[in-house]
Amino acid sequence: MLNHFRSIGPGALTAAAFIGPGTVTTATLAGAGYGYTLVWALVFATIAAIILQETAARLGVVSRKGLGEAILERFSGAPLLKWTSVALIIAALFIGNAAYEGGNIAGAALGVEAAFPSLAPRQWIAAAIAALAAFILLFGGYRIIEKVLIAAVLIMTAAFATALVIIGPDWGSLFSGAAIPTIPAGAQLAVIGLIGTTIVPYNLFLHAAAARKRWAGPEDLHEARFDARLSIGLGGIVSILVMSTAAASLFGAGLTISGAADMARQLEPAFGAGATYLLAIGLFAAGLSSAITAPLATGFAAAELFSFESDPKNVKFRGVAGSVLFAGAFVAITGARPIEIILFAQIANGVLLPVVAVFLLYAANNKKLLGEHANGFAANAAGVIVTLIAAMLGLRGILRAFGVM
Repeated sequence: MLNHFRSIGPGALTAAAFIGPGTVTTATLAGAGYGYTLVWALVFATIAAIILQETAARLGVVSRKGLGEAILERFSGAPLLKWTSVALIIAALFIGNAAYEGGNIAGAALGVEAAFPSLAPRQWIAAAIAALAAFILLFGGYRIIEKVLIAAVLIMTAAFATALVIIGPDWGSLFSGAAIPTIPAGAQLAVIGLIGTTIVPYNLFLHAAAARKRWAGPEDLHEARFDARLSIGLGGIVSILVMSTAAASLFGAGLTISGAADMARQLEPAFGAGATYLLAIGLFAAGLSSAITAPLATGFAAAELFSFESDPKNVKFRGVAGSVLFAGAFVAITGARPIEIILFAQIANGVLLPVVAVFLLYAANNKKLLGEHANGFAANAAGVIVTLIAAMLGLRGILRAFGVM
């Protein structure tokens, strides 16, 4: 069992990537606005993330290819379909990651602003954070920094768990909300956001690439699966803790959440005046960590799809990663409200998820690549159910947003 824990890595990196400002913000807003009613969405999203991320890890470990490379090989005999798929994937990743990056930078800026409200205009803080992320991407050393940032996020996780115990949630309502799927009036976009903040499309590319580098072949599949299930499962628990804490302390209070100080109120029963600083540290750490991983994942995907060196120091790799970072920084610096940017990013991810999931499932059925480890009936059924539910929720949310439903 100890050896299993020593193998933790790619799954933890993936979990750290999705436990960003979007998770804290979206889960807090959902808990404050709808109580425990939407906990089921996070339970579904966590199970779905485990299914899809395990598939991505298996693809990387067994085939020795990333998701982008696997897709190219799957369509190698149909050039038109192949390049149409590549264009669709790149568009989906770039749009989704640019929005996500904007949310990451805005979320990190929100944390700094909460701790030091008179430091500088929000746009300048966002610009400084984008510059810091760019420096880390260009000159390396981000792995050590990520460990520090993940530690800060874990501190915030412990804080939410402690606050929830001290507040004392309505356990009956919590378990009911987790077991019975209901969507209150006006909550469609919140549901999509909760799914989008947990199952991030770019993480499927990131997990496959990281798993390929960590493990040698099919003989290590048991470790890859343990890593994915444990890490993603714990990440989902973090999201549920945040929502439950907000539901227990903020639901029904009539509070309009417009910044980190408002979100920090859910921690005040446990930490008093220090709640704002604790949340500020967590938002900054989560935002900067995710601001680094999002451009990296896009760079890895582009390297696989266009056959250039998958190295962060490669000029083409830097160009792709830098364009995502620049687009996200532009979104964050425009002056839009950070919480609105973050929510849009999660909704965009929720809508784009089915596109990337379809490609993952198609690649995972390639017996030439995976042999006996290709998807069987159970894996395909689970993947299709997850993809269809995500697609239906995404479509329903879009139609609702435009007043069609």
